[in-house]
Amino acid sequence: MSLLFKIGFLDISIVNMIDIALVAALLYQVYKLLKGSVAIKIFLGFLSLYLIYLLVRAIRMELLSAILGQFMGVGVIAAIIIFAPEIRKFLLIVGRSSIFSDGNVIKEILFFWRKKENSSFNITPIIDAAKNLAGSNTGALMVISSSTELKFYAESGDILDAELSKRLLISIFNKYSPLHDGAVIIFNARIKAARCILPVTEREVPAQFGLRHRAGIGMSEATDALILVVSEETGQISMMKNGKVLHNLSFQEVREIINDFLNNENLDDRFENLSEYDLTTKRNLAVSGKT
Repeated sequence: MSLLFKIGFLDISIVNMIDIALVAALLYQVYKLLKGSVAIKIFLGFLSLYLIYLLVRAIRMELLSAILGQFMGVGVIAAIIIFAPEIRKFLLIVGRSSIFSDGNVIKEILFFWRKKENSSFNITPIIDAAKNLAGSNTGALMVISSSTELKFYAESGDILDAELSKRLLISIFNKYSPLHDGAVIIFNARIKAARCILPVTEREVPAQFGLRHRAGIGMSEATDALILVVSEETGQISMMKNGKVLHNLSFQEVREIINDFLNNENLDDRFENLSEYDLTTKRNLAVSGKT
């Protein structure tokens, strides 16, 4: 083992430095995953107790070390139960970003430099429908997928497998339609299903975001899809990707984002984290209040 330096009686090697760096990176990713949710406080509590346990064991406080040791043993099982949604979300993120997500592992290994096939199609019906729905303050929730049909979520609603069209989207989200209450899933220029149930985010969201927006954010956290939301109250357009949000978009911006998404462009830098969005909103309100 290659020795780098010594701190007192501790010998620090290259392997130790790599180990520390990997643990730090893992803790940071867990923190990012839990940030903004109630679970972050529980996680920090568990982490604090574990650090205290390591400290009392290092200084040989036998009784307290034994008590905390028993608690930590049970705490692992408790943590799995408490953090079950977060663990599931983490595994979904790992699964959708791995070479296994496209289903052809050998092909990905042999041709890892190959770009993903272009999955673009004519999105004008989506834009035209969004304009009509926003103009009449009709709420809408659309899930646009470029990689999978999202069968698990599609089967929670009514399967349509219909050609994408402006009139059909408007008809679905008409408040008198039996299909309006839920989401539409769009894949490969077809409306796969309507009235679909989406997972709702457990994070804190800005006060002006209703259940439709919370479902859109939750779906973007659980899948790699792009979500479009038309607000029933304001008629404004919002979009979600990877748990991030863009609000009050113009139709030209919506068109550009959807086209870039279908062309496999990286959109992460364009979207805002919920915490950043909330701060920006409060700042804008404060400025408008002064003027």
